[in-house]
Amino acid sequence: MYDRILVPTDGSDGVERAIGHAIDLAEAHGASVHAVYVVNTASYGTLPMETSWEGISDMLRDEGEAAIDRVRDIAAGTSVDVEGSLVDGTPSKEIVRYAEQNDCDLIVMGTHGRGGIDRLLLGSVAERVVRSSDVPVLTVRVGEPSEERAEGREQNPAEKRERNREEDDTGSVASVEE
Repeated sequence: MYDRILVPTDGSDGVERAIGHAIDLAEAHGASVHAVYVVNTASYGTLPMETSWEGISDMLRDEGEAAIDRVRDIAAGTSVDVEGSLVDGTPSKEIVRYAEQNDCDLIVMGTHGRGGIDRLLLGSVAERVVRSSDVPVLTVRVGEPSEERAEGREQNPAEKRERNREEDDTGSVASVEE
């Protein structure tokens, strides 16, 4: 069903939940994951002319590389191949373009689930992708901890996978120093 799954990342902790879902789906279907970080060049327009755009661009690219490396880290220990790409442009447009140009079968991305005035003022990359993509989009709610997590029920596949790596051969949890 799925051969190539696109997971856009912004490097935030919250997006790890969407990354975990993408990796789980890829593993179940024998698919690869394409991790994409979009350097939002539209954000440069509001900077004063004296600002070094080159320095900002370098910083954002370093951030993007770190975000893609995090996807690879989360996929470590699975059979999933991760291909990473940095692209420049407007996030929603570049996500859709990448999915279409690379024959992705599914886009898995985080959404903060904002509504009302927050969505109106802040916009939603996920909403714009859902509205403009011919590729199916699976949105995963990220951000504030849910009631289930507050009650101790695990919701994040990436966290669950990490926890499982810490278990030893006997099935007991190994102590991990912080």
